[in-house]
Amino acid sequence: MTQQEPVGELPLLTTAELPDGTRLPVRALRAPEPERFLPSGSGPAPGPPPAPAVLILPAMGVPARFYRRFARQLHDEGLTVLTVDLRGQGEATPSSAGRGAPGHGYREIVEEDLPAVVAAIRDELGTEPPLFLLGHSLGGQLGLVYAASAGRHSAVDGVAVVATGSVWHRAFAPLRGTGLLLVQLLIAGTATILGRWPGTRLGFGGNQPKGVMRDWARQVRTGRYSAEGSTLDYESTLATLALPVLAVSVDDDTYAPASSLNHLLAKVPEARVTRRHYTAHEAGAALDHFAWTRAGGALAKWVAAWTTEEHPHPRTLIGHRAATGS
Repeated sequence: MTQQEPVGELPLLTTAELPDGTRLPVRALRAPEPERFLPSGSGPAPGPPPAPAVLILPAMGVPARFYRRFARQLHDEGLTVLTVDLRGQGEATPSSAGRGAPGHGYREIVEEDLPAVVAAIRDELGTEPPLFLLGHSLGGQLGLVYAASAGRHSAVDGVAVVATGSVWHRAFAPLRGTGLLLVQLLIAGTATILGRWPGTRLGFGGNQPKGVMRDWARQVRTGRYSAEGSTLDYESTLATLALPVLAVSVDDDTYAPASSLNHLLAKVPEARVTRRHYTAHEAGAALDHFAWTRAGGALAKWVAAWTTEEHPHPRTLIGHRAATGS
């Protein structure tokens, strides 16, 4: 598949429905059922375990369909791959666009939406396949908070973050950090006055309710994750995360440089972190905060290898050996 070829929509798997009427369609490419070899005359034999599943969580304002090409590359590595829009974005309803859109912030995404999405996926796939989150930018940040908040009862087996980092202004070079501090004041003020952030028109973050942008701006200022209306201490919760984490920084990513990823990972000291950096040479194309999704073939092999290290599976083991030389 070349970068110029159109990529079709993924099949609909299920829809997570929230009590407030929010609907979050989940699309998926399911890994083939593993082959079973039955001796002549014998009854059904147990097959190998199902392939790991990876749920892609988008960046702020980015529709899930943006990741279709990368989803297919992950599927080519033997994984079941799922996509879902964040609340108010893409196919998720109701939309965040417009003055009359309902408000929400990090609390609804972390404490309501992601648990409902994961539960809907488990209802469809069962409890046996290991399920990993793969978050881009804000999707990675909130994916970590969600996985940590579930604690011992987590229905996910690990979190991969790609082109993700804390947005604390001190986690950036001084000039860029100062600019970020000023920008968050503008964004938080505009969102508060208008009741929403018209990011599609202004070129950052897509159309968002004020709650999301105020939570985002607070983390820029303080370096701490929190959510309006939540009783959960996100920082203390992150410190308890004991799942495997794959953390991938990307060449020429000015939105999530390695320093911002360092600050994010410092919040999860108990996690089993695998750190990688994805280069333009490895991708075979120029990269940045978004362009990696169009050149993710080598990265997809890394993700499959990592899921195999955590939960060995016959088909993905082939990709693991190819990626590691073992």
